[in-house]
Amino acid sequence: MNCLRQRTLSLLLLIALSPLYAQEAEPYTLLVYGDSLSAAYGIEESEGWVALLENRLAEKQYPYRVVNASVSGETSTGGLARLPAALESYQPDLVLLELGGNDGLRGLPLESLRRNLIEMIELSRAAGAEVLLAGIQIPPNYGPRYTIPFFQLFGEIAQEAVLPLVPFLIDGIPQQPNLMQNDGIHPKAEAQWMIVENVWPFLEPMLETD
Repeated sequence: MNCLRQRTLSLLLLIALSPLYAQEAEPYTLLVYGDSLSAAYGIEESEGWVALLENRLAEKQYPYRVVNASVSGETSTGGLARLPAALESYQPDLVLLELGGNDGLRGLPLESLRRNLIEMIELSRAAGAEVLLAGIQIPPNYGPRYTIPFFQLFGEIAQEAVLPLVPFLIDGIPQQPNLMQNDGIHPKAEAQWMIVENVWPFLEPMLETD
């Protein structure tokens, strides 16, 4: 009888504690929300910087799952339209926002890009996620009257919204044409690790460890 009672108490204790164990084991979620630069355009998905980042997080034992919701060709308007569903579906703790390059390549109004990025930041925060913004530059042939304020826009938003900024996601890569795909816009597979190195100093301080 005592043995049965002891087993029952042990079972009840295990049931009571199991939600706590489940909660401790539940990983945080990092949502990478971008365009073709993050969607492994022209290379294998496993070769892209997001996959390499996920590997680094695992190697360093950060309790994170990485969701890559990036879409090639995405503009900030398209990203804003689908963000609420992504936030509801994945419930991220951290959003890495990498959009705007296609707005720039299409010469879209900067004020529209600014509004869209700010709204996406606000939506992410309202959903309980921290935000890391990634800055983008576009080719100089678009002219300094557009390219300079385009690049400055990301820093201005980061300052206004008080959030960390990766100054230029693919910094150091366009300067080496042999690391770029034939389109001159997308880095090759062998350059993807450089993107991780550009992101990591700004991302790591935002990561939870338990």
